[in-house]
Parts: sequence; C-alpha cells; structure tokens
Amino acid sequence: MFLQKKTSRSTADFSAEIIRLKNALNAADAVVIGAGAGLSTAAGFTYTGERFEKYFSDFIEKYGFTDMYSGGFYPFETPEEHWAYWSRYIYCNRYTDVDNGVYKRLFGLVKDKDYFVLTTNVDHRFQKAGFDKKRLFYTQGDYGLFQCSAPCHNETYDNEEAVRRMFAEQKNMRVPAELVPKCPKCGKPMTMNLRADDKFVQDEGWYKASERYCKFIGDHENTNILFLELGVGYNTPAIIKFPFWQMTAENPRAVYACVNFGEAFCPEEISAQSICLNADIAEVIGLLKE
Repeated sequence: MFLQKKTSRSTADFSAEIIRLKNALNAADAVVIGAGAGLSTAAGFTYTGERFEKYFSDFIEKYGFTDMYSGGFYPFETPEEHWAYWSRYIYCNRYTDVDNGVYKRLFGLVKDKDYFVLTTNVDHRFQKAGFDKKRLFYTQGDYGLFQCSAPCHNETYDNEEAVRRMFAEQKNMRVPAELVPKCPKCGKPMTMNLRADDKFVQDEGWYKASERYCKFIGDHENTNILFLELGVGYNTPAIIKFPFWQMTAENPRAVYACVNFGEAFCPEEISAQSICLNADIAEVIGLLKE
C-alpha cells in the first residue's frame, strides 16, 4: 500500500528525535528489533579495509578481490580453494569477537523489556551479546551452519569444528582434501546455510523461530509496540521494512523507528507515528543508554 506513495525523510532536530525514541522505548509494552547489515557494520564487522586485508591478502593479490562479499561468489577451480576462502570468511565473521560493544549496549536497552529480534544478519552477534536465542529469528540463515548443496534433506549442521580445522590447516590457499565437507547422507558437497537461491534449507529450528515470532506479533497486536529498525536497506525490504510499515499503519499505538545513516525514511501515511534518524547506529544506541 505504500510503494506508489511519497516517502518522508526526517528533518526534525536530532536531539528532539533522540528524546522521542527514548520515550517510545520506555513506554513500549513490547519492542521488535528489525536488524540489517548496517547494524553489524556499526559494530565493526566491515567486509573491506583492514579486516579484509588481514584475512585475505593472498586472495586479493591473486584475484583482485575488493571485498569479502564479492569474493564469496567467485567460481574457484577446486573445492579445496573454495573452502580455504570460505573457512576464513566464516571464521572471521562468525567465530571471532570484534564487536565494539554495539550489540551489548543494544541488549542493555531491551533486556528488561518484552522483546523479539527479526534479522537478516547471519553472523550470530545477537546471541554472543546475550540475547535469548528463543527471541531471535534469523530469516536468512547462519554462517555457523552447513547444509547439503542438493539439498537432499532439510537438516543443517553445526560447522564450528570443521571451519576451525580448515582455517588452521590450509596451506597455499587450499584446505586438505579430506577436510572438504560432504553431505553425510548423499555424499554431495556441503554448502553454507545462507539464503541465496531456492536451495536454502529451512530446518526445524528455522520454523520454530518463525512460529515464535508470529506468536509474539499476535500477542502484542494493538499494544504499545516499538518497531525498531536498525541498518535495514533495500536488498530485502519485504522481510523487515515493509512489514514494519504495515503493522505500524494498522496499529495507532505503534511507533516505527528507523535508524540508518543515509536511508532513514518512512511513508507519509505513518509519519506521525515514526522516528527517523539519519545517523550512525552506534552513536544513537550510545545516546539512548545515557
């Protein structure tokens, strides 16, 4: 209902909008955090620059990659080289702790509230920061899970031990052949449990998280609910952004808050219920904690 209508960017005083957001957070019966890639970027999980060069200097030299993400799509000639790249990718984005405190400060804001997190991020940062895993719905997968590439069945597998071994034992940009992960049922190559095509596995845990999220939304229908959108862009707006707009429009007691540097806006229809902060997420969270 909003796609053909003019949107409105916030021009209100920054300090006044921070106060509005503080008040909305304090008054909320429930908080739904919608988190996109911008939140992890604010926490220090950058895919370019120093982190990229630290882990991938040899791949950069050989292939001219400019960032981790684009390198992940390269058609490497051998599975050994493919997993040399991906084991580093998973290791530095899933199994290292570089959070600058943003996620923990965010948890401090909502830990005493009735909250739920809907996220397209796949880096597990919410659980590492203390969020209850039963209040999280990772819609797009998890760097910490493998699945069959076929897929021949709808199960996922924890990959920490395998990734750590591949990371530690690789040489000359290749992992030992015996470490290349294969499906335990059909023997085909394993792949990441990341939503990239129609082969993404939605396992039992995915469906249970979806059910918990739907129940949370249903339980708080027509209550004072804050939809707090952090760093969500336009890659997959139908997962977080559009539903948040719709639910805000349907509930006059709801507040929609968007914090996103360069992309903070809302539809005109819900502008009176909205707080748009075109600002750094880390700065906003820090101010809310004061």
